[in-house]
Amino acid sequence: MAESQPLYLGPRLKRLRRELGLTQQAMADDLEISPSYVALLERNQRPLTVPLLLRLARTYKLDIADLAEGDGGDYARRLGDALRDPLFAGIDLPPLEVADMASNFPGISEALLRVYGAYQREQQVLAEQRPGGGGQGIGAAGSDPMGEARRYAASQRNYFDALDVKAEALADEINEAGGAEAWLKARGTRVRFLPSDVLAGTIRRYDRHNEQLLLDEGLDRASRTYQLAVHVAYTAMRAEISAVVRSAALSSESASVHLRRALGGYGAGALLMPYGLFAAAVEARRYDVEVLSRQFDTSFEQTAHRLTSLGRPGMERVPFFFIRVDEAGNVSKRLDGAGFPFAAHGGGCPLWSVHSVFRTPGEVVTQWLELPDGARFFSIARTVTSGGGGYGRPRVTRAIALACAAEHAPKLVYSEGGDAVGPPPGGAPTPIGVTCSLCHRASCTARAVPPIGREILPDDYRRAVEPFAFAEG
Repeated sequence: MAESQPLYLGPRLKRLRRELGLTQQAMADDLEISPSYVALLERNQRPLTVPLLLRLARTYKLDIADLAEGDGGDYARRLGDALRDPLFAGIDLPPLEVADMASNFPGISEALLRVYGAYQREQQVLAEQRPGGGGQGIGAAGSDPMGEARRYAASQRNYFDALDVKAEALADEINEAGGAEAWLKARGTRVRFLPSDVLAGTIRRYDRHNEQLLLDEGLDRASRTYQLAVHVAYTAMRAEISAVVRSAALSSESASVHLRRALGGYGAGALLMPYGLFAAAVEARRYDVEVLSRQFDTSFEQTAHRLTSLGRPGMERVPFFFIRVDEAGNVSKRLDGAGFPFAAHGGGCPLWSVHSVFRTPGEVVTQWLELPDGARFFSIARTVTSGGGGYGRPRVTRAIALACAAEHAPKLVYSEGGDAVGPPPGGAPTPIGVTCSLCHRASCTARAVPPIGREILPDDYRRAVEPFAFAEG
């Protein structure tokens, strides 16, 4: 009988240890081995013996089949696919060497795959920029996993009925139990709040071995409640979240991970602001975000998120578009329940107040907007902060905006004094574009680049007020 192959699972073991939030010393104590032996196992300098594999599975309550399944096969397949690129033509790359590389040097394999992935994305961008490239842009499937996940959520108008129905039932159970901590405790999970240095760079971690949910003690009240809800969503709503991810049929694992993460946040929001109760409160409070956030004990940003997801048939509310940007204009979150035209790439319009509210922190700024095609929207924008919670801990300030079609604006407390199609008498909507390269407004002093397809006029003898003068038509 053939002798079985030694089992080397160093990277898998290291990833497991980090997922559990354990040091090498802590894992060594759990497994009754030395920390140096754990280090050797993680560096693939020692094979994982069968008794130790069984002890791992028993100690951390893991499926032994999943644990024993290494990364080598996946790396070998992905490396093989990459090395078939014409870029590597003429290089002798025997399959056995590729398999050895994947099995014995998974870290280097992953590094090479990341570099090749970056190369592929750059090649795609260059191809699409050439005349006649005919591509779909960098947002094409496979090249932008976060964008692909966002587009799927937007196609559903950011409403997922199965999650909302499940969340309402869970919210009732949690309220009857006396809160999320008590509900989790009744199911065997204890919640502990620990200093940030103990959590080593995480704000939430589930210790499966000891059945504890560990949270950063520096989190404010709304963030604590939200992180508890996220854990409940990922565990008690796992089947519903997985079903949505499967039905989305996204093109890459990364896109599916982004969607799962978004759905975890969606589920948490639905738990904290159950659909029926929240939809009724929204109408009663006329979409006053701050009042709603106090009523449901959520943050301004969490409440704004939830307003984008009120699309239940027969109980629809005002559809909103949500965006979050930093001071450099980078978009870190976008939720579309309103069909707002937003460019996937290129900077946003600097005339939109979401980019200027950093000058008035904490203040809600309202604005009527008009796009080049005449479509009008109503927007509210405000800064929000995250982080902090202790001396020396970094705090991040971002701006968020909610926008709805002008026809819905009278339902919002923020639009008092206006009418259904525009600003108060004597005012005028701000003319904005989706992004400079797609905006054909000629008289815009804030323009950064000329629109695609327009010729720039020479300014040897005449310099207009606008940054660019371009030919008509």
